[in-house]
Amino acid sequence: MANVKRIYVEKKAPYAVQARELKQELKEYLDMKELEDVRVLIRYDVEALSEATYEKALVTVFSEPPVDTVYEGTFDTDNGDRVFSVEYLPGQFDQRADSAEQCVKLLNEKEEPLIRSAVTYVLRGTISDDDFEKIKAYCINPVDSRETDETVPDTLVAVYAEPEEVKIFEGFKDMPEDELKNLYDSLGLAMTFKDFLHIQNYFRGEENRDPSMTEIRVLDTYWSDHCRHTTFLTELKNVTFEEGDYTKPVKETFDAYKKAHEAMYQGREDKFVSLMDIALLGMKKLRAEGKLDDMEESDEINACSIVVPVEVDHGKGPETEEWLVFFKNETHNHPTEIEPFGGAATCLGGAIRDPLSGRGYVYQAMRVTGAADPTKSLKETMEGKLPQRKIVTGAAQGYSSYGNQIGLATGLVDEIYHPGYVAKRLEIGAVMGAAPRKNVIRENSDPGDIIILLGGRTGRDGCGGATGSSKAHNTASIDTCGAEVQKGNAPTERKIQRLFRREEVSRLIKKCNDFGAGGVSVAIGELADGLTVDLDKVPKKYAGLDGTELAISESQERMAVVVDPKDVDKMLAFAEEENLEAVCVATVTESPRLVLKWRGKEIVNISRAFLDTNGAHQETDVVVTMPEKKDNYLTTVEKVESFRKSFLEKLSSLNACSKKGLVEMFDSSIGACTVTMPYGGRYQLTPVQTMVAKLPMLDGDCDTVTMMSYGMDPYLMSWSPYHGAEYAVLTSVAKIVAAGGDYTKIRFTFQEYFKRMTEDPKRWGEPMAALLGAYDAQIKLGLPSIGGKDSMSGTFNDIDVPPTLCSFAVDVAKLSDVVTNELKEAGSRLVKFTIQRDEYSLPDFPSIMEQYSKITALMRAGVIRSAYALDGNGLADALAKMAFGNKLGVTFCKHKPKEYFFTPAYGEIVAEIAEDDLAKLDAAGVAYAKVGKVTAEPKFVCDGEEISMDEALEAWTQTLEGVFPTRSGAVDAQEEEKADAGTYHTDEIYVCRHKTAKPNVFIPVFPGTNCEYDTTRSFEAAGAQTKSLVFKNMTEQNITDSVAAFEQAINESQILMFSGGFSAGDEPDGSAKFITSIFRNERISEAVHRLLDERDGLILGICNGFQALVKLGLVPYGKITTQTPDSPTLTTNRIGRHISKSVYTKVVTDKSPWLQEAQLGGVYAIPASHGEGRFVANDEWLKKLFENGQVATQYVDADGNPTMDEDFNPNASYMAIEGITSPDGRVLGKMAHSERRGDGVAMNIYGDQDQKIFLSGVNYFK
Repeated sequence: MANVKRIYVEKKAPYAVQARELKQELKEYLDMKELEDVRVLIRYDVEALSEATYEKALVTVFSEPPVDTVYEGTFDTDNGDRVFSVEYLPGQFDQRADSAEQCVKLLNEKEEPLIRSAVTYVLRGTISDDDFEKIKAYCINPVDSRETDETVPDTLVAVYAEPEEVKIFEGFKDMPEDELKNLYDSLGLAMTFKDFLHIQNYFRGEENRDPSMTEIRVLDTYWSDHCRHTTFLTELKNVTFEEGDYTKPVKETFDAYKKAHEAMYQGREDKFVSLMDIALLGMKKLRAEGKLDDMEESDEINACSIVVPVEVDHGKGPETEEWLVFFKNETHNHPTEIEPFGGAATCLGGAIRDPLSGRGYVYQAMRVTGAADPTKSLKETMEGKLPQRKIVTGAAQGYSSYGNQIGLATGLVDEIYHPGYVAKRLEIGAVMGAAPRKNVIRENSDPGDIIILLGGRTGRDGCGGATGSSKAHNTASIDTCGAEVQKGNAPTERKIQRLFRREEVSRLIKKCNDFGAGGVSVAIGELADGLTVDLDKVPKKYAGLDGTELAISESQERMAVVVDPKDVDKMLAFAEEENLEAVCVATVTESPRLVLKWRGKEIVNISRAFLDTNGAHQETDVVVTMPEKKDNYLTTVEKVESFRKSFLEKLSSLNACSKKGLVEMFDSSIGACTVTMPYGGRYQLTPVQTMVAKLPMLDGDCDTVTMMSYGMDPYLMSWSPYHGAEYAVLTSVAKIVAAGGDYTKIRFTFQEYFKRMTEDPKRWGEPMAALLGAYDAQIKLGLPSIGGKDSMSGTFNDIDVPPTLCSFAVDVAKLSDVVTNELKEAGSRLVKFTIQRDEYSLPDFPSIMEQYSKITALMRAGVIRSAYALDGNGLADALAKMAFGNKLGVTFCKHKPKEYFFTPAYGEIVAEIAEDDLAKLDAAGVAYAKVGKVTAEPKFVCDGEEISMDEALEAWTQTLEGVFPTRSGAVDAQEEEKADAGTYHTDEIYVCRHKTAKPNVFIPVFPGTNCEYDTTRSFEAAGAQTKSLVFKNMTEQNITDSVAAFEQAINESQILMFSGGFSAGDEPDGSAKFITSIFRNERISEAVHRLLDERDGLILGICNGFQALVKLGLVPYGKITTQTPDSPTLTTNRIGRHISKSVYTKVVTDKSPWLQEAQLGGVYAIPASHGEGRFVANDEWLKKLFENGQVATQYVDADGNPTMDEDFNPNASYMAIEGITSPDGRVLGKMAHSERRGDGVAMNIYGDQDQKIFLSGVNYFK
């Protein structure tokens, strides 16, 4: 027992955000009225650590003295307290324990500590046994966690049983059908019994042997709906259309598809009617007509990619380069439903890996999700399901955590609510990537080529993920799905991103595949027809995995690359430079067979031809039902008696209300490429509809931007899948047009999500009707969908998801084309550009295309000041959202019936123009209606009825405030007044005695660093030279070498820059601990002090870098020292979540060299993005910092006043402090990202975005 030390760490009361939030949830959501208090403690068990290292780690790794209380062994509880602890299931990745081990090892690289973590909950109050069980059930998700007792284990060394040899199914090939059916039933496979018979025929006829367990599992994975789209590839034999009001257009589209199908394939027997063919034929037909000449064609199974000519200026004038622009959509519906955090995190991880495997750098993401009502009480939760509130909040935390850590700007987030999504959640991640075309080599795998596995290790997490997401689910099956859910490790995927972004690395890769569904067997198996894979070489997270698990585990953050044998050593060396594990695991062979070896024996040996059959041929009949005209969703609108009442009801409805508390969880500014932030205007309240970003340049500048929008409405789709798909496509196009894009260059990718198909032909009619609608839209627009993802298992018990087709539209444009959504100027006229529909309520595409072209011409001419695409929520909703950003008013046209403002208007666009420009609309021949005016007075007026701006915002923001809060609680007036301490002026600024024209800046890169590219560009633009080094810690020698390299780099530099990011995932339970563990190394610490004390050097830390500076003591002390309980520090935002938005910050001192080019008292709009940015200090320290001029910047409101209002001081920092300096001003730490700026960045944010701190730092040395 003495071998294992137990530590409990608890946040001190003012900083116990998680405990406070959980108490509120339990009291309000679980109705635990007698609950008095909740405590949350992080529990660590530690073994194999020397006493000296342990003592040091207690106050630098496991805890932070200013905000934490540490208990060794046990902690005190009151009589009657209820206590329970929760740990991850064995095999689940525990980022906290993993990061703790890495940090402790940095304190002494010769030690090999073992650490396990858990969370301990203490409940105070009168709590019955029944209530205690309810609370435990709420806090523990059995899919990935379990309750653990309080006994300290004797050892943390895990003993894994030696796995047995892989089982052979004796007698399989000759087994009678009834026995074979019993075997099939016992294995829980995703494949059909028809597939199982197909396998028996193969092993009896071609192999003349019995298969191994691994072969059956590999085939089940290969042929799963997830991997091989078996539902979409089922042959649709007898297709009938029920007679109804809309039979004619649907049948005509099918006949047009059949005609195109016959012309394209000309009688080929292997080309039959299927959902997949309907989905792809529009693209094939348009390509044959010469309307898809920009698509990159490749054998690699990666994301959609198009070739784009880009004007790039590398400092010698613009030159044209070819770039590849990638886009991809991914779903993780099933994993997110059962384990929201991990499922959503790996949804994004999977979406990133596809363009990344194509060597694209992923720079922007979109998240579109579907859920049931999350505001309903816990009592309404279905048996076998997590509460909707837990799903939506957990999934948002997971996706945002992964994206924020890897350093991916999420440009648009939306969640659509429909009661049908209670069957299974919709979780879509869509991403944009890009790379110079010259960096990307597309070659075939040749015999003798080597396949290298890069990245994460393999574990049991994710075994059966592909098959799990393809199965039907019911109440009982949910309990057995745990192993199917993966845990993401974003810092590892970031390392792969860095590696592939290097041209010298990218050009070594002949072919690449990511480890998505299916693990080694599929990811490596798809890279060549003939392969021999040595499973014994696959790196494992822990011992005890058998050959089958190694073959099919979907553990995340792994990539397989094909390289020429002569390039293997180079590739392995490059991987080590990026602190990334890389191992040769397979060889390409002449024979077209997939061979997997384990323990030196073949456990899989299957012909490529059989693998590629994708299982037995499946067939079905189809009946397409018709919607009824009387239920037409497009024309149904309730009678409006009171504009005011209908307006406020619309704004507060689930699918129109504000989702700001959700959206702000996602970093939207990293990469300094985001052109339109998610919320625009002076008050950041106008939501964008299209995400726009500049291409991610490592060097040089360009004005090329990409746009991505989405269109979907499950309510419209539920009435008519055909109409719903047509309007989904049209809506995605309208949003691009409203953002300034040219519709003629759009490319689509679709997401299909439907109930599970059975033998009922009418169920098949839903996706068929939707795909026919999408086909019709593509052909009539002349715009193809070049990618997509289908998910065909949206059923739980007898509940089905609504038919869902989400259209993602992608366009490439110029910065000068972009039009933002927020209303700009009082006095402007508001017009609605109308569209025509035919007698079947379908879009009249020829007239719409003409209309959109005219709108684009008006935008290019500068006539349109702002625009918004309309959807099912109608005109009033759109104009309110346009008005919120700058708090301008709207007077609605009184000559229109009130219903006009609430009627669904998919595809129409409302725009703001100058009154004098109405004549230009007439001259352009564009069809429009006058619908209102913009007013200076912040209110909405219609026919004598008034709604104040405050009333409208209250209605819009309150619906989901309890689910996704934007505020943590009230701030008293005294705190508000105290925050304004004026400005500090001095003429005594530290003068540099060691001048240099071009200072060297050292930018270290740690696991989790993600702002190094942005800071490098900012310093180089200011005239500095930069050097980045990755700290390597895979081995003891790595650590020793990295310490020496860091020491030398600091010695050779004038400036040390700590970039933003998530140091080792901001674990264990606190930011920047990995960085501080490194910089407490004696050699590195002394180098830092020499930089400051002997060479007049400067140090800058932003966000995670500021956290490192504070916890090292470099601010406010000016030297590396251990924090004491009264030291100022940074802790969790008071609201308890990550916050991403632009903040207004005022420069309140001119003492620092870093602020010499900024204006004292100047206010700047700077993007902030952090979860632990709340500056806290006692009154004595606050007074001292202000008196000494060490407070650099403060959060201020729109009028420039320091504030405690969380709209402007998002983390509730004491005295509104955003940044502080060392006593002499040469070390500056700040939370907001001054490096995330550039031409065209954050166009919809108002205010000066350049604090000139990088220029100030460089000029200090001149």
